[in-house]
Amino acid sequence: MKDGGRLSAAIEVLTEVETRHRPVQPALRDWGTSHRFAGSGDRTVIGNLVFDALRHKSSLTARTGSSEPRMQILGTYVFAWGNGIDRLKEVLGEDPHSPEALNEAEESALANESVDDLEPEVAADVPAWLWPYFEAAFGDNAVNEGKALATRAPIDLRTNSLKSDREKLLKRLAHVNAEATSITPTALRIKAKPGASRMPHVQAEEGYRKGWFELQDEASQIAAALACAKPGEQVLDLCAGGGGKTLALAATMDNKGQIYAYDSDRLRLAPIHERLQRSSVRNVQVRDPASSNLDPLKEAMDLVFIDAPCTGTGVWRRRPDSKWKLSEKALADRLEEQRKVLDTAKEFVKLGGRIAYVTCSILPQENGDQVKRFLAENSDFEAVDAIAIWKHVFGEDRLPAYVTEEGGVTLTPATTETDGFFFALLGRKTD
Repeated sequence: MKDGGRLSAAIEVLTEVETRHRPVQPALRDWGTSHRFAGSGDRTVIGNLVFDALRHKSSLTARTGSSEPRMQILGTYVFAWGNGIDRLKEVLGEDPHSPEALNEAEESALANESVDDLEPEVAADVPAWLWPYFEAAFGDNAVNEGKALATRAPIDLRTNSLKSDREKLLKRLAHVNAEATSITPTALRIKAKPGASRMPHVQAEEGYRKGWFELQDEASQIAAALACAKPGEQVLDLCAGGGGKTLALAATMDNKGQIYAYDSDRLRLAPIHERLQRSSVRNVQVRDPASSNLDPLKEAMDLVFIDAPCTGTGVWRRRPDSKWKLSEKALADRLEEQRKVLDTAKEFVKLGGRIAYVTCSILPQENGDQVKRFLAENSDFEAVDAIAIWKHVFGEDRLPAYVTEEGGVTLTPATTETDGFFFALLGRKTD
């Protein structure tokens, strides 16, 4: 396919996403199924166009004067991909499968390179109703943080220290340009590529099949490391999902002690079994929510790890469509779920034990405010200074820029080059 046909396909997919409120991945998959002539390279370009259009939906609308899928895709090709109006006009005229030629108003809008006078939330590509929360979280850095969340995410890998080490993996993955990251000693990164470029399929690598590494953003690796799970401890991963942090905790514990992996949704938990086997993790018991009773674990855990349900504002780079679907009701629902899971978690912590509270959100309501509420209602718990732990685990380089009154830390693409994540540690007092 030529670029004109790819632009038409991207407009078709984005129209499907916008008008039928469909998730992007199923819409792309269905388009590929019904257009077998499109190769994998074509599907990559089409997907990149659609995702980038969603990443920059607000600013593209302001710059092109239209929120329609046609102008969103054409604006992405011209502005975000840097092709310019002249190249677009060439593309529209060289292929019968291309979109229609530009009318006068469209050409004028796409020829204007100025990005002056955009409202802050528009420049940041943040939904207007969320902008006050961004300002509360980041102050003068709010626009830069929003822009960073509108970029493409890299591929981050976690070295499975039970089977390999980072130096060995760097050599084996040199052909995909994997690099060591600057915070954790376990993370490797393949930087995001611009425009039509294709990222490597790392799950096809020998190292993935043999369990030498897992796909996991460095922020998630940092959260698991800051929990400081020690060999021999008893750990409950209360919202284990697919098991990424369970695996990281098991490696930190050197396969010693016991981790109980639980999730209220058994479908989310399903992938963990194959991942445990591939990674040679032996100290994990998976507790199926349909048949398991967690009562025997009450007041017996050294650590309860909570990867809490949240709005996912910290992972907009990876799921840009979710940015524009998020509602105030959804935020309220997540806040209630977080309160419940924190109140459940405290029942399993022994004296002197701790709760690691983690979200992939950057909103204060889901992070510091939840910690503050929990501590106000539970006098037998106290905040543990995450910065002190950070210095102990990672040293004093690259300290987080955002720290709450209670000592929790927020990671962001703009400051730590990771997904947006929050981490707080809450210790149960011994008297």
